[in-house]
Amino acid sequence: MGAPTIGLFAVNSHVCAEPEAAVRIAQLAESLGYDSLWAGEHVVVPTPRVDPSPMEPEEPILDPLVALAHLAARTERIRLGTGVIILPQRNPLVLAKQVASLDVLSRGRLILGIGVAYLEPEMRAIGVPMEGRGTRSDEYLAAMRSLWEDDAPAAHGRFVDFEGVDAHPRPVQRPLPVVSGGHTERAHLRAAWHADGWYGFLVGLRRMAEQRESLDRAIERAGRERPLHVSITPSRRLDPETVGAYAELGVDRLIVAPSPELTLADLTGFVEANAPERLGAATG
Repeated sequence: MGAPTIGLFAVNSHVCAEPEAAVRIAQLAESLGYDSLWAGEHVVVPTPRVDPSPMEPEEPILDPLVALAHLAARTERIRLGTGVIILPQRNPLVLAKQVASLDVLSRGRLILGIGVAYLEPEMRAIGVPMEGRGTRSDEYLAAMRSLWEDDAPAAHGRFVDFEGVDAHPRPVQRPLPVVSGGHTERAHLRAAWHADGWYGFLVGLRRMAEQRESLDRAIERAGRERPLHVSITPSRRLDPETVGAYAELGVDRLIVAPSPELTLADLTGFVEANAPERLGAATG
């Protein structure tokens, strides 16, 4: 197994919700050899906070695609990932246009990370039921790919139905890489069937070993022949030994997540401490 690369999470929230702070951190990460920047998504969160909401309602978080477009204009090489867009609460045709536009504006640096939702109050407020969200997400992704790749885009399903339309420009990347998140057997199957990679959030070494077994079963069940790229946000502090242990479990990218309360100075130190060369990781 080769050494994983290092990505940086939360470039659109907390201190990085401030535009120039985000640029400073993004440019620092690029200069230190990070391979990617990742932006999460919550359109709304419940107030007052209730489980399993990951954040307080007053915590700032920018729209991931808008934030990544801002960073695309101020960086040159580093990849830009959504970690993750909550697919069933988005209109797939509008999202397909936004994603293609960002891939064009970034000159082919986008990684589309998607998830199927877990926060019921958010989905309810947006007007999308939790029931059927997996099937809805599968249909939405297929529809988006048709708009990006097919000569005559079309989709006919339970949740999306169109033909006789088209959208240009198409993404620079053909195909545009899609990473699917989630820790369940169904999520692993979705990644094996429909995505280029899988993303696990706050996964320790013991849990990664369990996820690896489930992913391998999903890959076999799906009859997948091409590799499934594995990205995870670790739940523990990294050092060279830990990076090597994740590599042994088939992890291709470690996306480090700073604590929400960090100041800009603290976040700068965090980015420097997790630089690929310091951790024995591959550079982007």
